[in-house]
Amino acid sequence: MLGFEQMLGFKQRLGFRHTGVLLAAAVMIAGQAAAQPALTGIQDILYRADGTRFNGTMFIRWNSFLAGDTSNVATANLTLPIVNGVLSVRLVPTTTATAGAQYTVTYNSGGRNQFTEIWAVPPSAVRLRVRDIRLSTGTVVGPAPVTTSVQIGDVVGLSDALASRPTQGAGFGLGRTAVISSSGQIDAAAGRLGDCVRVDGSSGTCGGASGGIVPLFSDAEPMSGTLNGVNTTFSLVHAPSPIDSLNVFRNGLWMKHGYDYSIAGATVTFLPGAVPQTGDQLLASYRYANPSDPLGTLTAAQVVCSSAGSSTSATASTQLGACTIPSALLNTGDRIEVQFHYGHTGTATAFTGEVRWGSATALTRTSVTAETALAGRLSFAILGSGQSFDAQSWGNSFALANAVGLMTADTSQNLTISLRGQMAAATADSVNLRNFTVIRYPAQSNP
Repeated sequence: MLGFEQMLGFKQRLGFRHTGVLLAAAVMIAGQAAAQPALTGIQDILYRADGTRFNGTMFIRWNSFLAGDTSNVATANLTLPIVNGVLSVRLVPTTTATAGAQYTVTYNSGGRNQFTEIWAVPPSAVRLRVRDIRLSTGTVVGPAPVTTSVQIGDVVGLSDALASRPTQGAGFGLGRTAVISSSGQIDAAAGRLGDCVRVDGSSGTCGGASGGIVPLFSDAEPMSGTLNGVNTTFSLVHAPSPIDSLNVFRNGLWMKHGYDYSIAGATVTFLPGAVPQTGDQLLASYRYANPSDPLGTLTAAQVVCSSAGSSTSATASTQLGACTIPSALLNTGDRIEVQFHYGHTGTATAFTGEVRWGSATALTRTSVTAETALAGRLSFAILGSGQSFDAQSWGNSFALANAVGLMTADTSQNLTISLRGQMAAATADSVNLRNFTVIRYPAQSNP
């Protein structure tokens, strides 16, 4: 290709009638030169570890990238001979290029690849040394990559994986032991902070210093009764509590409850085929209630919820407070008590208070216009099938009201107790739930 000065000389020889053509060619050449990306010079002397100069070949490889001036650099490689350690090369900067732009440099000497390193070349008007551009293997530099959001459906299998994860249940709470409900959701264990959580997710008072059941033990206790091969009834010093804690041994052999004997209180009755014979030895080991600690056998009540509620001036039923009882917490024999206090601000219109057990209304009471408060309590007994309840409510100016009934809520699922309120007509008055408390009384068998 002719240089600019050669083109001018050629023009002078041809004459001025070709001036326009030659100028256009010169402009085209200048434009091509201006489109070339800026280069950074790398110049250095390479040595071997023994102090002698490196001789060999350098292989420089790169993948295609977009330079900082938007020039497209195609994937290629460059082979440089290194003679007497002298390295001199000019390369397109990569630190201002698209992410991932870098040079992989391999040193070859004696026909063998000695080592490989990564170069990140910055723009520079002065020549750089290898130490200025060398990176550890695998390091990638360049502008931050452009990120875009990825939809869940774009990732194969992600939707199924998320669907199989336990989700937060209505009874979820911070600072509590997590339990898995029967619907597979994560709920918070209900009860006092000092309670123990059972395998089924229910909770109760722990033993020991926390004030729960503190049993005593009787180990290798001789059983009282006549050993003659006829007598079947023998006595223990205490009634085992629980019954299944009793272990009976006849001549060192363990007897099975229900097959070898039955028990009622502190009396053990041996069944046919297992009647003790003359000379046998009968020993029993069991737990029993501490007679000096009558409170040790009692289970404490549990405050499930206790909180202030909100207020409303709406004429539609509005939830002012709620308490969710986690699934499977309630057992047959348990009792739930709900206590509440409503307040009325203003004297323009009456208000209504309502308590719902799940989706069913257990109590509703409409006040008179001048009434300032509404209080009451409900008690729900958990039966084998359904729940029975009783309710009371009263105010300052209207009489005590009583009600009883049956509910059929599914207590194996989360159960929400909702306290609601509304105004009788559009008004500036409001009704507010000042406070409510939900208490669980666990089923308790007195041993």
